[in-house]
Amino acid sequence: MNRRSFLKQIGVASLSVFPLACATSGWVKAKRGRPNILFIFSDDHAFQAISAYGSKINQTPNIDRIGAEGAILDNCYCCNSICAPSRAAVLTGKHSHVNGLRTNGDRFDGGQQTVAKLMQEAGYQTAMIGKWHLKTDPTGFDYWEILPGQGCYYNPDFRSSGGKKRYSGYVTDITTDLALDWLEEKRDKNKPFMLMCQNKAPHRNWMPGPKHLNMYDDVTIPEPSNLFDDYANRSSGLKQNEMSIAKHFMFDRDLKVTGSKIKDALGRDYSNYELKRMNPEQKQLWMEAYGPKNEAFEKADLKGKELTRWKYQRYIKDYLRCVASVDDNVGRLLNYLDSNGLADNTLVIYSSDQGFYLGEHGWYDKRWMYEESFRMPFLAKWPGVIKAGIRSSKLAQNIDFAPTFLEATNQNVPDDMQGVSLLPLLEGKKPAGWRKSIYYHYYEKGEHNVPRHYGVRTERYKLIHYYDLGEWELFDLKNDPREMKSLYDDPAYESVRKKLLAELRKLEKQYQVPS
Repeated sequence: MNRRSFLKQIGVASLSVFPLACATSGWVKAKRGRPNILFIFSDDHAFQAISAYGSKINQTPNIDRIGAEGAILDNCYCCNSICAPSRAAVLTGKHSHVNGLRTNGDRFDGGQQTVAKLMQEAGYQTAMIGKWHLKTDPTGFDYWEILPGQGCYYNPDFRSSGGKKRYSGYVTDITTDLALDWLEEKRDKNKPFMLMCQNKAPHRNWMPGPKHLNMYDDVTIPEPSNLFDDYANRSSGLKQNEMSIAKHFMFDRDLKVTGSKIKDALGRDYSNYELKRMNPEQKQLWMEAYGPKNEAFEKADLKGKELTRWKYQRYIKDYLRCVASVDDNVGRLLNYLDSNGLADNTLVIYSSDQGFYLGEHGWYDKRWMYEESFRMPFLAKWPGVIKAGIRSSKLAQNIDFAPTFLEATNQNVPDDMQGVSLLPLLEGKKPAGWRKSIYYHYYEKGEHNVPRHYGVRTERYKLIHYYDLGEWELFDLKNDPREMKSLYDDPAYESVRKKLLAELRKLEKQYQVPS
């Protein structure tokens, strides 16, 4: 929803009499001037793997620090749970059907309006470092150095306007090294900055760095209660998935059983290409860490549910090892701001392009409108503006990020942006007329055999339409937070279903979704 539509919806005709805006842009301008923005964005970092969100499986002290010193949004969601479309939504403040990037196969139109260009026009220095994943070169950035495509964990290549360069080391450390180098050496320190530092981790195939290869070796990570979901009472599409921990991990590539020729349920046994990039020292450390564990696995000759449980442990530990490196490097960035007198005038945001399944419903990956992949982490701190300990349950979305950057830096939010500034929520306000629902649409067809679908989420309910299947789901998130039983055909929920359908049609009209 753009600002004009938002004001119209709640019956306010003039921005000057809108208390929400007065409490944000005008007040911030008087108090803070032109803050810097440090946007730290990871890939596939599930909210349930952040201790500030109540993780029961890991600790993230540096990410938590952002929330402890500022605000945490508990209900922030993506509009399309897949890498490139989410990134396009962040840059443009618009849904996928408007910014033109609906699937990972699409190319981002860099000629369109983006928050980076608007920040440049306002006198900000802008930099983009890390995972880009939009096929075209970045525009609107004074400096950029990006991973080609998905990029690699070990000894990664980076592209810039000057060409391609290979760095020795681990990608999360290197991405942060490049960000710190830009902050210290390459920017004009007389200008405010917007730095987008975007990690590859913890994306598949979850290759831990040398510092964390043996982390969690001596513990058993708790399993989600629905690891062995039978997919009853919901869409038929769930049973057709190709993202199952039990069936669809490749032993060499995903599970790090080097040299294994065991095929997955789709007949795949791809090798781990990352091992070929390692130098002798890196490979020795890797084999010392995984060799004994793999030998023990092969001797155990596991079957059935015990094999699935082993796969879960290998997967989740590797995933969390990658997260640990992300958290360490968030700490490096925060320490730099502190040490260089930048912390007080910098809005720091930590988020991820979408969530991820950590065994819930027996899955890895994302794409579905179920909570684990739909929901994003969002933590922000800004001393003197965002009070420590703020926590909001209001609905937010990634189309709101660009308007938030603009309003925080005292710029007008263009009317064609569909998101709204999140500053009121970050300041702890409960603005009357805040959105009561959000729209989602997953367009990609084929990958992991996830059916295309769209839907609406309100504060309590969720309605999903799998339009290629002609099937619907309805969930009562208060009574069924794990989304285990659809109530779409339940007579007791008929009035709820009608209200949700009406809300969905309203959002389609509001966002001008093609019929």
